[in-house]
Amino acid sequence: MKLLLHTCCGPCTIYPLDKIREEAMDVTGYYYNPNIHPYSEWLKRRETLENYAREKDFRLIVDEDYPLEEFLRSVVHRESVRCSYCYAMRLRRAAKVARKGKFDCFSSTLLVSPFQKHDLIKEIGEAVAKETGIPFYYADFRPGYKEAASRSRELGMYRQQYCGCIYSEKERYYKKPGK
Repeated sequence: MKLLLHTCCGPCTIYPLDKIREEAMDVTGYYYNPNIHPYSEWLKRRETLENYAREKDFRLIVDEDYPLEEFLRSVVHRESVRCSYCYAMRLRRAAKVARKGKFDCFSSTLLVSPFQKHDLIKEIGEAVAKETGIPFYYADFRPGYKEAASRSRELGMYRQQYCGCIYSEKERYYKKPGK
């Protein structure tokens, strides 16, 4: 079975890659993350993932398209539901690449993070699967999050401190006065 794995970064790829390989699936990574801001952050995450992919003999497709403006136009004035758009944008693109590349299914490393909206990712992945005709491979990878975080530190990987979008970067640093 051929699976296309949308990848957000190197550290989040560690555990899902291991688990999918344990199931004897042929897995290829797909890096598409126009939500990540600034571009220098996007580059750091891509470079870390590419280095890990080489070490693990993990095929990786890097989508150089960076439509940050499209992402921002879609979420401005909808900040409270921005994650929904972000997940859909990336999963829809992954499914289309999977269909074109004759993969059997697609999934995402977003399913490893306890900080992501897991149920929403699953719901959107399943909706995109119906839309595109490419099955969404659902797995709850969260039990491996701590192990992957530890391994990524041991490997000296770049580890980002926020989801990636400009809004999550603000949430990381800005605290309202008086709070």
